Amino acid sequence: MDETRTRITHDSLGEMRVPADAYYGAQTQRAVENFPISGLRLPRRFIRAQAILKAAAAFAGRELGALDRERADAIMKAAEEVMAGRFDDQFVVDVYQAGAGTSQNMNANEVIASRASELLGGSRGDLERVHPNDHVNFAQSTNDTIHVATHIAGAEGLVHDLVPALARLEQSLSARAREFDPILKSGRTHLQDAVPMRLGQEFRGYAGMVAIHRRAVEAAVDGLYAIGMGGTAVGTGLNAPPGFSALAIERIAAITGLPFRPPDEIFTFMQNLDAVVLASGALRALAVGLTKLANDIRLLASGPRTGLFELALPAVQPGSSIMPGKVNPVMAEMLNQVAYQVVGHDATVMMAGQAAQLELNVMMPVMAYNFLQSIHILARGVDAFVTRCVDGLKANREVAEGYVERSTAMATALNPLIGYEAAAKIAKEAFARDLTVRQVLQEKGMLTEEAERLLDPRPMTGS
Repeated sequence: MDETRTRITHDSLGEMRVPADAYYGAQTQRAVENFPISGLRLPRRFIRAQAILKAAAAFAGRELGALDRERADAIMKAAEEVMAGRFDDQFVVDVYQAGAGTSQNMNANEVIASRASELLGGSRGDLERVHPNDHVNFAQSTNDTIHVATHIAGAEGLVHDLVPALARLEQSLSARAREFDPILKSGRTHLQDAVPMRLGQEFRGYAGMVAIHRRAVEAAVDGLYAIGMGGTAVGTGLNAPPGFSALAIERIAAITGLPFRPPDEIFTFMQNLDAVVLASGALRALAVGLTKLANDIRLLASGPRTGLFELALPAVQPGSSIMPGKVNPVMAEMLNQVAYQVVGHDATVMMAGQAAQLELNVMMPVMAYNFLQSIHILARGVDAFVTRCVDGLKANREVAEGYVERSTAMATALNPLIGYEAAAKIAKEAFARDLTVRQVLQEKGMLTEEAERLLDPRPMTGS
């Protein structure tokens, strides 16, 4: 660090040099030097969440008379600026940092304290006007605030980003289901020919799958609304004045517009990140469903000459650097990759969730990062998949319905008329001779009026 462009500040361990224009202070700088690990930072939503809870704490302290009004108002104003993203470049601590996230908490405390000092006419790092521990961290601990910030950021991401994206996917798939409902196709089980169905029915299945996962994600959000603000170090609320927790949580609910509430048991909240583990598990399950959807779209669109080609994909980009005219299922491939990454993120959340010991889980930063990244990439990935793939899907009716008549599974409809074993012989002969079931029956003089009725594929598809 160029000492001509630094200022000297201090913390309880002594003096530190920080960049002269930095809003952060000594504890953040120590973390920068101690953890030069990945270059990864906790995301924007987490920083916003930290600022929300710092503003709420200052508000509660002011209302309770524990923080003087001028200082509390400056902290709230500074926190609002952080919420808006003005100081994102000042949040510089690596994801892989000291356990519970003390460095991340102090990064927020120092930035907000410096900015509040400026608002009061002082300078950055003026610890006399606004102190990061005494004032910005009033009635808080890293142990409750990092956990609370994870819940706030996760709930906002799920409610405002992922759930709406899933609703759009569900709506788009439902629209394709209605559009494709008249189109007959061969069902496939074990990737082998099965009885006829309608393409719309297949898409109804996809839409229903998304609806199930959307509801599961919505249910998981409810657990995130329980926040132990004011639990401080171990849940006893040491150094938080009476009434602080309720006021701070009410303020967080007011700022976010979401129904945050105290946890049923504060000590359970402090000891575990189970709500995050459960919500991450819902995202993993969603990823499994999306993988199936993306794989099916890729398979149904395979071809155009040597695959199924029942679907035609929007051509969003050239598919090959060497094969002219090739169009690949790139949006489905993207969604697959997002889903695989989410499964990996959840594995990290699950393993770190097991690290809770006694009064605290000290793996909160990596849990927050992976959980919030899953929300972010799922929401963005699903949105892109909807707008650049599902909305523009077209059915190749002639191809799909051409498979129906040639399917040996058509013999299934003959079971009530001639029995399973006789129908099986018809199916095997049709395949061996490259004929349709109807043609074999006709050759054998078995194509009666009743057989004709049974071989009509549309009634086979039900309602």
